[in-house]
Amino acid sequence: MKIKSHNSAYYRKVIDNFNYYLKDFKNPKILEFGVRTGISTNFFLDICKKKNGKLISVDIDNYENLFKSKYWTFIHARDDNFEYIKKILPKTLDVIHLDSYHEAKHVANIIYIYYPLLKPGGMFFVDDISCLPYLKGEKKDSFGNEIANQETFEIIQEIFFHNKENFDLNFSFTDSGYAILKKLNNRNLNYYRKLSFRKYSIQNLSRKIKKYLT
Repeated sequence: MKIKSHNSAYYRKVIDNFNYYLKDFKNPKILEFGVRTGISTNFFLDICKKKNGKLISVDIDNYENLFKSKYWTFIHARDDNFEYIKKILPKTLDVIHLDSYHEAKHVANIIYIYYPLLKPGGMFFVDDISCLPYLKGEKKDSFGNEIANQETFEIIQEIFFHNKENFDLNFSFTDSGYAILKKLNNRNLNYYRKLSFRKYSIQNLSRKIKKYLT
């Protein structure tokens, strides 16, 4: 059997993950933060047309004329304007896709604000968690994006560490990467704290020195 693969790593990241994780959803209610190129919006809209779902897209820039569809609602607002946005949202959601402001504490804030709206079994996608494409000398070389994505990756690990019983977590490192959260229950999320990695310990420093001297 011939396996098809798209030339664009970004396309593979977005479409392959969505196809895999969303294939079993019926009448999906999808909340999307960040429209920009419209690739994810267009894909979500196709799903909603096929499965009689509903897509709500939120962006600080006005994309209200990008699509005309009874399956789509556009909200022109900041993603953290929860009091305004929640008036338009359904009571529960199946999918949340976050691709707006890529700063670690902002991402964490959005997760904590909107995660309670997900049904158990629902998916929360966080775009741009891999620093690899932005490392020095790489094609997308960018100090700002490298640091932002690495800090986002770390803070999502911290959230997961303190909520292992509440959601499953997977990562995709295709292109700029995805964090993929699957909600397990309706418990409130525990707040995250910094993790204490032993690689920064005196013990590990001593190990490195001994290794260097032998």
